[in-house]
Amino acid sequence: MGSDRAAQALKERTRERQPLAWAAVHNNLGDALTALGQREVGTVRLEQAVVAFREALKEDTREQVPLLWAATENNLGNALALLGQRQTGTDQLEEAVAAFRAALDEHTRQRMPVLQARNTANKGVALMLIAQRRKDVGMAATAYARIDTAITLARSAGDDSSAADFETQLAQARTLREQLSAR
Repeated sequence: MGSDRAAQALKERTRERQPLAWAAVHNNLGDALTALGQREVGTVRLEQAVVAFREALKEDTREQVPLLWAATENNLGNALALLGQRQTGTDQLEEAVAAFRAALDEHTRQRMPVLQARNTANKGVALMLIAQRRKDVGMAATAYARIDTAITLARSAGDDSSAADFETQLAQARTLREQLSAR
């Protein structure tokens, strides 16, 4: 959705009149900004995506729409993780881990097994990046375990494509764990 269309949609779907539609526009805007941000070198679009997802979470509450809330938390985590990859500290990555952890409260094996696998892998990758920056072997081991668990979850949910993607991430986590252990 282009920013002009998003602005028009927000005029029609105000928070007061249509709170869930208003949140959906923000979520869609966040998705679009994340996609644009992935293609760009800077962080402006990713920062805007984070703002859009946080706005959506004002109405997409866990109490009111738990699965939508979890999806929005996951989207927020993805945007924060991408932002964190482009920055030197770990603050954004830590926020991403918290968002993925929150999403996992609703994306359970019983309710959403494929999303549980993906959220678990996303959390593991964010932990891996934090471990790399902090040179933290314990966190690297935790990241490895999360990604390994995600592979098992994906396979048990019949999502072999994601499991294959997670295998690549697992190899990276294994290498990091070994490098940090050798220090």
